[in-house]
Amino acid sequence: MAEHQVRRWTSWYRWATLAMLAAAALTIAAALESLRAPAPAGQIPLTRNEIARLFASLTIKHPHDHSHRIRWSNWRRHHQHRAKTCHYQRQSTQDP
Repeated sequence: MAEHQVRRWTSWYRWATLAMLAAAALTIAAALESLRAPAPAGQIPLTRNEIARLFASLTIKHPHDHSHRIRWSNWRRHHQHRAKTCHYQRQSTQDP
């Protein structure tokens, strides 16, 4: 809301409604993707944020091609999987 100076109820209501619809669409897309196919080995499943990044990269002109953005997304998901695994391993060794 810091970026959106709202002064009236109508403008806030419209902005909030669009934000909730966008979040719902991303949630549905992530759920459908997880039902369609499991995440590749060593990667986390596609999340709402990752889908939003990929969608934004397809709609906004970037200096890199689409294959670069897909490779970057795969690398990022793999890195998050490794971080999650290491975190859980560290937590399991610290708990008595």
